[in-house]
Amino acid sequence: MAVRHQLIAREPSVLWAVLEDESRYADWVVGAFDSAPGNGRWPELGSSIKYTVRLGPKEFRGRTTVRRLDAPRALELEADGGPLGTARIAIDVRPWGDKTLVILDEHPLRGLGGSLHNTVLEALAQFRHRSMLRRLAEVVEGMPPDAG
Repeated sequence: MAVRHQLIAREPSVLWAVLEDESRYADWVVGAFDSAPGNGRWPELGSSIKYTVRLGPKEFRGRTTVRRLDAPRALELEADGGPLGTARIAIDVRPWGDKTLVILDEHPLRGLGGSLHNTVLEALAQFRHRSMLRRLAEVVEGMPPDAG
């Protein structure tokens, strides 16, 4: 199970404003090339975002669905990468003084990702999460002071 954390130099409301903005999804999610609205109103329970995943010359269409929402503290998603399988992504948002501690927990659920899950893929997931949390911090910290 890949769990990582990042301290972001903004208040939780600013981070939550980014998580609620479906158009920003590809700005911080590693692997997502673009994003578009799916079903429902993001991030309501059951709503989704569609996106493209690029792995070298290959492109896959993906969809991420909100499975649990406890705004502004927690967001749990199910990412469906088609032939790559599905994964649970839990984002825990905690106030940390005037900053925000984000804890990201992701693990495969079904399909190829789940059946091939091993320590090598776990190490790659840790690398991906480090990049994703860094990108999320850059997006959030780059927001205007009155955002959120």
